[in-house]
Amino acid sequence: MSAEPARAYFGIGEVLAALRAEFPDVSVSKIRYLEAEGLIQPARSQSGYRKFLPADIDRLRYILIAQRDEYLPLRVIKDKLAEGERRSPRLGRFPVAADAQDSPLTRRELLDLTGIGEALLADLEEFGLVRRTGRLYGPEAVEAVRAVETLAHYGVQARHLRLLRTAAERETALIEQVVAPLLRQRQPGARQRAARTAREIATLILELHAAVLEAALADAGYGD
Repeated sequence: MSAEPARAYFGIGEVLAALRAEFPDVSVSKIRYLEAEGLIQPARSQSGYRKFLPADIDRLRYILIAQRDEYLPLRVIKDKLAEGERRSPRLGRFPVAADAQDSPLTRRELLDLTGIGEALLADLEEFGLVRRTGRLYGPEAVEAVRAVETLAHYGVQARHLRLLRTAAERETALIEQVVAPLLRQRQPGARQRAARTAREIATLILELHAAVLEAALADAGYGD
C-alpha cells in the first residue's frame, strides 16, 4: 500500500483522469450534463467545488458503459439506477441489473459484469470474500466485488479483509447453534422456519455490528 493517505473524495479533474483511459470522450461538460439531468449528485465543498466519492465514480462508470455498450438512453439508465437504489438502499454504489442480482452467474459473467480481472477474483476467493456453489456465483458475489472495489479507493486492500470472512464464519456458527432445535423438529415447514429465523438473526447481528462499530469510531474520536 502506498504511504500516501487515501483520499476521501476527488475533484472533477481527478475523476476525468480516472475515467478517460476507458472513456476517451468523457469531459467536464459531459459530467455536468449528467448532474443536471439528475443521474449523479456529487457533494459540494463550501466554496462550491464538486466532491466525488469513489461510489460516485463507480456510478459514472456504470452510466458511461450503459450508454456505450448497451446504447441506453439516459431516461432508461436513470430508471435502472433508481430501481437498484430501491433494491439496495443502503449501498452507496451503482446497481447491477435486476436479473443479474437475482440469477446465478458463471465466472465469465461475473468478470464481465463487475469489470475485475481473473487475478483479483482469484484473490477474493482465496481470502473467502467471494464464494461459489459448484461453478456458479450468487448475487452476493457481485455486491462483495463492488464493496471491495470501493474500499480499494480508500486504500483498503482485499487481503486486509480476510478477517471479515473469519467473523462471518463465527457468526454463522452461532446462528446454526440457535436454529438447530428447529431443524430437529419433524413438523412440516420446520426447515423453512429455521431458514427464516436464521435470516432474521443475521439481520439483527448486522444491525448490532453497525452499532458497535459506530460506538468504537466515536470512542476513537471519529464521531460526528
